[in-house]
Amino acid sequence: MTALPFATCDVFTDRPYTGNPLAIVEQADALTTEQMQTIAREFNLSETIFVQTPDDPDHTAKVRIFFPTAEIPFAGHPTIGCAIHLAKQRNAGADWDDLITLEEVAGLVPVTVACRNGQIRAEFTAPQLPVPLGGDTSTELIGKALGLSAGQIGYGSHVPRVWKAGPDFLFVPLAGPHALAAAKPAGAAWAELSRNTNESVFLYTPAGDQTFRTRMFAPDHGVPEDPATGSASAIFAAQLLVGGDLDPDGTTAFTLVQGVEMGRPSDIGLSVDCAAGKITAIRIAGSAVPVMSGQITPPDA
Repeated sequence: MTALPFATCDVFTDRPYTGNPLAIVEQADALTTEQMQTIAREFNLSETIFVQTPDDPDHTAKVRIFFPTAEIPFAGHPTIGCAIHLAKQRNAGADWDDLITLEEVAGLVPVTVACRNGQIRAEFTAPQLPVPLGGDTSTELIGKALGLSAGQIGYGSHVPRVWKAGPDFLFVPLAGPHALAAAKPAGAAWAELSRNTNESVFLYTPAGDQTFRTRMFAPDHGVPEDPATGSASAIFAAQLLVGGDLDPDGTTAFTLVQGVEMGRPSDIGLSVDCAAGKITAIRIAGSAVPVMSGQITPPDA
């Protein structure tokens, strides 16, 4: 079977061996879903993205994204990393601008990519806006599931909520950086939380002017902890809206710092447009740096 080109990069960082690692497998048109899942499990990164010929020739590529355990409709760090990878293939020089249009399962995702003095940054608009979901968000259960006290859950007008926009996450505000550092999925209570709410939990706490420190756990998806979660960062906009952190008639920008506790710090740019107190657009921005490249032989179909 013909080997396929692949590359890895670290996303939401400009320094190798920080940020969130991503595997990019190209020329993946002939792969079955089962083969893609097997390859994603072999890389064993939080996500692997497969690049295929677009359905519409005016678009750059069709892509499919996989956890080690399952396919997902949309994810932020694969979108940023893949767009930068493809843009670099068709641009040269120290300064350029490009538009990469990715056909993802969740919808069409245009990504603007700009290179200035050799530094590359990409930004996409989220394909879906968040909607609320139900579930048990009691501070007592969440505290037990994370090894925290109920008093460490929530601050001000921020309380735990579940939101969905493609993937869904339980968003848990924490009272400070000590609670964020101490959090860890814990035994039977975590299993109960997963059954009643969601297997993916996004933690956050304020960290200065327009900045949040964040963490994300999804052990049931094969991701014990994620260094940077672009999809959750986009959905986080809804949590910020109900928490009173957004301009109801304008654009508000934030920096989300994730992965510090893992030794892989990541910087995620979040911009949210609102009109009449409702979110109209969410954008995620970040950089990516190449780490390795090679060829991979697909498993038998």
